[in-house]
Amino acid sequence: MAKFLIVEARFYDHLNDMLVEGARAAIKAAGHKADVITVPGALEIPGAIALADQSGEYDGYVGIGVVIRGETYHFEIVAGESARGIMALTMDGVAIGNGILTVENEAQALVRADPKQKNKGGEAAEAAMALLALREKFGA
Repeated sequence: MAKFLIVEARFYDHLNDMLVEGARAAIKAAGHKADVITVPGALEIPGAIALADQSGEYDGYVGIGVVIRGETYHFEIVAGESARGIMALTMDGVAIGNGILTVENEAQALVRADPKQKNKGGEAAEAAMALLALREKFGA
Protein backbone atom coordinates (compact mmCIF):
# COMPACT_ATOMS: atom_id res chain seq x y z
CA MET A 1 0.00 0.00 0.00
CA ALA A 2 1.34 3.39 -1.03
CA LYS A 3 0.71 6.74 0.62
CA PHE A 4 -0.08 9.77 -1.51
CA LEU A 5 -0.26 13.45 -0.69
CA ILE A 6 -2.86 15.54 -2.47
CA VAL A 7 -1.63 19.13 -2.57
CA GLU A 8 -4.48 21.48 -3.36
CA ALA A 9 -4.44 25.16 -4.18
CA ARG A 10 -7.83 25.99 -2.71
CA PHE A 11 -9.15 28.99 -4.55
CA TYR A 12 -12.47 27.77 -5.96
CA ASP A 13 -13.89 25.68 -3.11
CA HIS A 14 -16.66 23.92 -5.04
CA LEU A 15 -14.30 22.95 -7.87
CA ASN A 16 -11.54 21.82 -5.53
CA ASP A 17 -13.98 19.70 -3.56
CA MET A 18 -14.81 17.77 -6.73
CA LEU A 19 -11.18 17.42 -7.81
CA VAL A 20 -10.11 16.16 -4.39
CA GLU A 21 -13.09 13.79 -4.28
CA GLY A 22 -12.06 12.27 -7.61
CA ALA A 23 -8.43 11.95 -6.55
CA ARG A 24 -9.26 10.40 -3.18
CA ALA A 25 -11.66 7.90 -4.78
CA ALA A 26 -9.09 6.75 -7.34
CA ILE A 27 -6.39 6.33 -4.70
CA LYS A 28 -8.74 4.46 -2.36
CA ALA A 29 -10.00 2.23 -5.18
CA ALA A 30 -6.40 1.21 -5.84
CA GLY A 31 -5.95 0.26 -2.19
CA HIS A 32 -3.76 3.19 -1.22
CA LYS A 33 -4.02 5.99 1.34
CA ALA A 34 -4.02 9.75 0.88
CA ASP A 35 -3.57 12.89 2.92
CA VAL A 36 -4.55 16.38 1.77
CA ILE A 37 -2.80 19.69 2.40
CA THR A 38 -3.75 23.13 1.17
CA VAL A 39 -1.46 25.80 -0.26
CA PRO A 40 -2.32 29.40 -1.20
CA GLY A 41 -2.17 28.99 -4.98
CA ALA A 42 -1.11 26.82 -7.91
CA LEU A 43 2.38 28.31 -7.94
CA GLU A 44 2.97 26.90 -4.45
CA ILE A 45 2.06 23.32 -5.39
CA PRO A 46 5.50 22.27 -6.74
CA GLY A 47 7.27 23.80 -3.74
CA ALA A 48 4.99 22.04 -1.29
CA ILE A 49 5.55 18.73 -3.09
CA ALA A 50 9.31 19.25 -3.03
CA LEU A 51 9.23 19.93 0.71
CA ALA A 52 6.97 16.96 1.44
CA ASP A 53 9.11 14.66 -0.70
CA GLN A 54 12.14 15.48 1.42
CA SER A 55 10.32 13.97 4.41
CA GLY A 56 10.16 10.53 2.79
CA GLU A 57 6.63 10.13 4.18
CA TYR A 58 4.89 9.90 0.81
CA ASP A 59 5.28 7.68 -2.22
CA GLY A 60 3.55 9.99 -4.68
CA TYR A 61 1.68 13.24 -5.08
CA VAL A 62 -1.33 14.77 -6.77
CA GLY A 63 -1.41 18.49 -7.52
CA ILE A 64 -4.95 19.90 -7.53
CA GLY A 65 -6.04 23.39 -8.45
CA VAL A 66 -7.99 25.54 -10.87
CA VAL A 67 -6.60 28.44 -12.88
CA ILE A 68 -9.23 30.35 -14.86
CA ARG A 69 -8.11 32.81 -17.53
CA GLY A 70 -8.72 36.39 -16.50
CA GLU A 71 -8.03 39.75 -18.06
CA THR A 72 -4.29 39.82 -17.37
CA TYR A 73 -1.16 37.87 -18.27
CA HIS A 74 -1.16 36.30 -14.79
CA PHE A 75 -3.00 33.23 -16.14
CA GLU A 76 -0.11 32.32 -18.45
CA ILE A 77 2.45 32.70 -15.67
CA VAL A 78 0.52 30.59 -13.16
CA ALA A 79 -0.47 27.92 -15.68
CA GLY A 80 2.98 27.61 -17.22
CA GLU A 81 5.13 27.90 -14.13
CA SER A 82 3.09 25.51 -12.00
CA ALA A 83 3.25 22.91 -14.79
CA ARG A 84 6.98 23.55 -15.26
CA GLY A 85 7.63 23.09 -11.54
CA ILE A 86 5.71 19.83 -11.46
CA MET A 87 7.48 18.58 -14.59
CA ALA A 88 10.90 19.40 -13.12
CA LEU A 89 10.13 17.32 -10.04
CA THR A 90 8.75 14.49 -12.16
CA MET A 91 11.93 14.47 -14.23
CA ASP A 92 13.82 13.98 -10.97
CA GLY A 93 11.81 10.83 -10.28
CA VAL A 94 9.01 12.18 -8.09
CA ALA A 95 5.69 10.48 -8.90
CA ILE A 96 3.24 13.35 -9.48
CA GLY A 97 -0.10 13.58 -11.19
CA ASN A 98 -0.91 17.08 -12.42
CA GLY A 99 -4.55 17.88 -11.70
CA ILE A 100 -4.25 21.64 -12.06
CA LEU A 101 -7.02 22.70 -14.41
CA THR A 102 -6.14 25.58 -16.72
CA VAL A 103 -9.37 26.70 -18.34
CA GLU A 104 -11.04 29.63 -20.03
CA ASN A 105 -14.08 29.77 -17.75
CA GLU A 106 -15.86 28.20 -14.81
CA ALA A 107 -18.14 26.10 -17.04
CA GLN A 108 -15.10 24.30 -18.48
CA ALA A 109 -13.72 23.80 -14.98
CA LEU A 110 -16.99 22.32 -13.72
CA VAL A 111 -17.06 19.65 -16.44
CA ARG A 112 -13.42 18.74 -15.84
CA ALA A 113 -13.60 18.73 -12.05
CA ASP A 114 -16.81 16.72 -11.68
CA PRO A 115 -16.05 13.05 -10.87
CA LYS A 116 -19.17 12.08 -12.84
CA GLN A 117 -17.94 13.87 -15.98
CA LYS A 118 -14.26 14.28 -16.93
CA ASN A 119 -12.92 13.51 -13.42
CA LYS A 120 -9.55 15.21 -13.86
CA GLY A 121 -8.79 14.77 -10.14
CA GLY A 122 -9.17 11.02 -10.53
CA GLU A 123 -7.09 11.06 -13.71
CA ALA A 124 -4.30 12.96 -11.95
CA ALA A 125 -4.30 10.39 -9.13
CA GLU A 126 -4.13 7.58 -11.68
CA ALA A 127 -1.18 9.30 -13.36
CA ALA A 128 0.64 9.56 -10.02
CA MET A 129 0.02 5.88 -9.34
CA ALA A 130 1.23 4.94 -12.83
CA LEU A 131 4.45 6.91 -12.35
CA LEU A 132 4.98 5.31 -8.96
CA ALA A 133 4.61 1.88 -10.55
CA LEU A 134 7.17 2.81 -13.21
CA ARG A 135 9.57 4.14 -10.59
CA GLU A 136 9.29 0.87 -8.69
CA LYS A 137 9.67 -1.18 -11.88
CA PHE A 138 12.89 0.59 -12.79
CA GLY A 139 14.19 0.55 -9.23
CA ALA A 140 14.45 4.32 -8.96
